[in-house]
Amino acid sequence: MTNIDIPKSEILQYAIDNDMIDSVFIQEQIKMQRNEELLSKHPYKIWKGKDGKWYSYFPDKEKGRVLRKRNTEELIKDEIIAYWKKQESNPTISDIYSEWINGKVQREEITKATRDRYNRQYEQCFLDFGKHKIKSISEYDIEEFVLDAIYNCKLTQKGFSNLRTLILGIFKLARRKRLVSFSISELMNDMDISKKLFRRNVKSDDEQVFTTDELPKVLDYLKENPDIVNLGIFLLFKTGLRIGELAALKKTDITQNVIHISKTEIHYNDDAGNIVYEVRDSPKTEAGIRDVVVPDSGIRILNRIRLLNPFGEYLFERRGKRIRTYVFRERLRNICRKLDITMKSPHKIRKTYGSILIDNNVQESLVINQMGHTDIKTTKKHYYRNRMNYTEKKNIINHVADL
Repeated sequence: MTNIDIPKSEILQYAIDNDMIDSVFIQEQIKMQRNEELLSKHPYKIWKGKDGKWYSYFPDKEKGRVLRKRNTEELIKDEIIAYWKKQESNPTISDIYSEWINGKVQREEITKATRDRYNRQYEQCFLDFGKHKIKSISEYDIEEFVLDAIYNCKLTQKGFSNLRTLILGIFKLARRKRLVSFSISELMNDMDISKKLFRRNVKSDDEQVFTTDELPKVLDYLKENPDIVNLGIFLLFKTGLRIGELAALKKTDITQNVIHISKTEIHYNDDAGNIVYEVRDSPKTEAGIRDVVVPDSGIRILNRIRLLNPFGEYLFERRGKRIRTYVFRERLRNICRKLDITMKSPHKIRKTYGSILIDNNVQESLVINQMGHTDIKTTKKHYYRNRMNYTEKKNIINHVADL
């Protein structure tokens, strides 16, 4: 006889229709459970006073909290349940944000590191706006908030992109819950935001890359002080890896002159507020999964690293523990300080590497593969900088025939 899979919903309905289950009892149990959930949200204790009455505090906008009393414990609990039911029917923007961001993390749509970045953006711009009840917010209120946030928080266009993500997430969820009726996507698309409103984060080329004067100094220092951290920084100059990719490298990721990139280090705050560093099995973007070709000079560096860490699973370990990204960052800052050159992060090494490839007319398809970018526009717009010193620039201009 063939087994037939019957949906659970159909089985339940059959049981109810044939009086096999007491539906009234089930409804009562669900109601009781729901009431317990609402009571658990109440931040204040319930107590019996000397007068025999039952007391509890309730949140209050003006006073912070107010005291209420009822004749019985059941009545004060009913009051609490009614209060939180009302709050749920018109939550604050902050409540909706929490529901949206927590859902994203639970469904693994975003990492905890991304959650932390969104939380920082929220704390920067939303703290006052987030206190408003969602149903009281109009389209005009949102437009005013956006313009004020850009101005008061001194947002760049990139910073606004993060803010926009939060606004869309909050109000799309609010619309699905039928708390608002307008389309936040249409509202945001229709907004006329002047580019002049955004803060421009303009940096000179010598702040963005290691110049032709600085690069030999740094490389010479790394050669003269070849511990495992310095060799890791040296490898960045030879490969253009992201710092998180470097820290997550395993020895098995390397085959001859190729490094296979499929992991990165992330960090986030756990529930106790502690910073947690983890290796994630996927890089920053899909294009980040790639095979990076290492020059012969880079292979010599890899061989020296293996000698310093012969038994570790990860390429970069000290005393049996994987070396975290912050160790490389801090070391590079110290090197810049010692050499009296402009302070730069490991990401500036990556920009230097990309600029060197383009300056040497490397085929564009190879450039984007090495960099882990989806197209050459990204590399040229955000990574390509002039590395020449003043004398080199002057000599080139002096040799322009028509000047």
